[in-house]
Order: sequence, then structure tokens, then C-alpha cells
Amino acid sequence: MRGAFVHQSTVEMEADGDLDALGAAVTLELCGSWDHPPPCPLAPHHTRHERNGDTVSLRIIFATEPANEAVVRSRIDSALRQGSLTGPDGRTSRWTFLSSGAGELDPSEAAHARRLTDS
Repeated sequence: MRGAFVHQSTVEMEADGDLDALGAAVTLELCGSWDHPPPCPLAPHHTRHERNGDTVSLRIIFATEPANEAVVRSRIDSALRQGSLTGPDGRTSRWTFLSSGAGELDPSEAAHARRLTDS
């Protein structure tokens, strides 16, 4: 049975960088493509970002079987450590990976987490 998990990461990205590229990089790593029919094969997920200057905090909620949790976290980190992504429009966004780790699910995220675990 799937559980809901939170992974938090921090990157540095120039002000003109495309924040959506960060989530796309995670989706590409977890799903093999950023444009695929649902559900996500390994871990349905949602990426939220918040910018403070050049620092971007990412909060990734994902659902997977507990035995796959470490694999999903490793793949998220791998995606963000790559440091760049070229989108379908040919624009390349670049960033520098700073840190990551497990987070706690916020009560305000509970309904979203249930939708991910049910998908």
C-alpha cells in the first residue's frame, strides 16, 4: 500500500531561470517523460517551489510503496543534481543543487497526499 512522503530540496537559480524546469526535471527522472498519461509509474508526485532571491526551495510530495521511498528520494536528488534542463521550447534552465532531505507532511497537504496515494 502506498504511503505519502515529502522531500525538500534547495537549489540556487538565477532570477530569469524557469522555476517549472525544476519540477520537469523531477518528473523526467521519476516518469521517463514530463508529458505522459497518468498515473506516474513509480511515484505520483507534486512539486511546489518558492523563490527567495536566487535560492529556490522545493517541496515534493510523492506517493509510493514504503520499499520504494529511498529509490524515489535518490532519483529526485539525481534530477536536481544534474543542474540543468532543456525544455521542449529549446530553452535551457540552469541551477546549482544545494541540499535535500526528508520533510514532514503538513496538515494542509493531507487531501493532496490522499489523491496521490489513491492514483
